[in-house]
Amino acid sequence: MDRGAGEEMGSYVALLRGINVGKAKRIAMADLRKLVAELGYGDVRTLLASGNVVFTGPAVGIGPEPTDIASRISRALEEAIGVSAHVVVLTAGEVDMVLAENPLLETAHNHSRLLASVTDDPADLAELAPLLEEDWAPEALAVGSRAAYLWCPEGVHDSPLSKAVGKILGDRVTARNWKTLRKIEALIGAESP
Repeated sequence: MDRGAGEEMGSYVALLRGINVGKAKRIAMADLRKLVAELGYGDVRTLLASGNVVFTGPAVGIGPEPTDIASRISRALEEAIGVSAHVVVLTAGEVDMVLAENPLLETAHNHSRLLASVTDDPADLAELAPLLEEDWAPEALAVGSRAAYLWCPEGVHDSPLSKAVGKILGDRVTARNWKTLRKIEALIGAESP
């Protein structure tokens, strides 16, 4: 990806769905960093082994849209490593929006059980409207403009709410807990051009 003189750069995070869970879809983070760098992106870093990649590239409006970047990364994963994974790419501004809009922070005292679920297309979140009408106590659900927020105080794995969201959105959604999102925010902040 050629970068013209004075080209404005943006910071992004790619969130890969379902990698390094159990024995399936194993990807070494060094291989993932290399793959994203070979696609022409800069300042590539990974966070944890769950498929969080922070990088820089031409800013939105100058370069490809986040959905196009996600498609490139997904195709490259399949071709170079043989792993099929859904990828959602957020701009730094979208990460900030996800963090700012969460109305469950006062309720959720354990941030490893507070999830933000994002999709490629924020319009998909409208499909969760019927779930907002249900009583999930002690769990809670809220929907913002870029993410659905799930509070799963008794654990995420067996959460009825998490399963209901997954049933509606399927593979279109990927979730990160609040602790991980705050670490992504810090990593993006450390790399912002």
